[in-house]
Amino acid sequence: MTTQPRGPVDSSRVPRYAGPATFARLPRLDEVPRADIAVVGVPFDTGVSYRPGARFAPAAVREASRLLRPYHPGLDVSPFAAAQVADAGDIPVNPFDINEAIGTVEEEASRLQSDGTKLVTIGGDHTIALPLLRAVAKRHGPVAVLHFDAHLDTWDTYFGAEYTHGTPFRRAVEEGIVDTEALSHVGTRGPLYGKRDLEEDRRLGFGIVTSSDVLRRGVDETVDALRQRIGDRPLYVSVDIDVLDPAHAPGTGTPEAGGMTSRELLEILRGLAGLNLVGGDVVEVAPAYDHADITSVAASHVAYDLISLFTLDSAGPREEQT
Repeated sequence: MTTQPRGPVDSSRVPRYAGPATFARLPRLDEVPRADIAVVGVPFDTGVSYRPGARFAPAAVREASRLLRPYHPGLDVSPFAAAQVADAGDIPVNPFDINEAIGTVEEEASRLQSDGTKLVTIGGDHTIALPLLRAVAKRHGPVAVLHFDAHLDTWDTYFGAEYTHGTPFRRAVEEGIVDTEALSHVGTRGPLYGKRDLEEDRRLGFGIVTSSDVLRRGVDETVDALRQRIGDRPLYVSVDIDVLDPAHAPGTGTPEAGGMTSRELLEILRGLAGLNLVGGDVVEVAPAYDHADITSVAASHVAYDLISLFTLDSAGPREEQT
């Protein structure tokens, strides 16, 4: 980059609870010449099958992000100094027409990435992963997908509807926009409709690391397995906040007991350092069900870690700290 990136508002001059309501109090996209990384919200939850409210997540996650600081010690990077990061605001989507909303997200995400900007998207429900994957695939071809979620999200339809928050990854496979040799769920758990759900998911090409697997194998072994599966392929990371146990993320639409801790999730994300990340999202925060902003805080840290990973070079994984 030829100019020094413009970073967040200085917290030594403006208290964290004051100042702009952008993500991490970063500049807006229209306040900088261009951005290497843009944070964009998608306030949309028409695709949910249980508790609504994720349309209010972008604002809540931005508010929780006020406490984020500019240096990431776990990855040894100052992401806002290493790259120009900006808040691109929200993509305005039709709350009454899922098909139109999906088209709008794809169009706007493609436009935002047209100059090489990478996106970290704050949903919204998980329906938006499909148009985001379409937009990324236009630039990179079929991408590897690392999907953190309590649920598979590879069901065929709900009430005959093909586009919901439980179907995006089946549609993505059918459309050929993901690399079926490098698809992984992490953190899945809870009851299913039947064993066939797992059989169909496997047929689509997904490998599964359950929340119980993470508990028994630990973070390091989990990361090693994921890195081997992903290789050097372009990688999209999609994080449904319900991958966390309800103790760590009560504010979500379809909570499941027995989930990962926020510490486990963040450490697995940090283990992706050096991979070829091309996009990411954090979805399904439902602020109305949150307590003390627990879920919004967790989501803001997930977004911060994705931004930090984008700013690292591709030399390889970080060295373990001693």
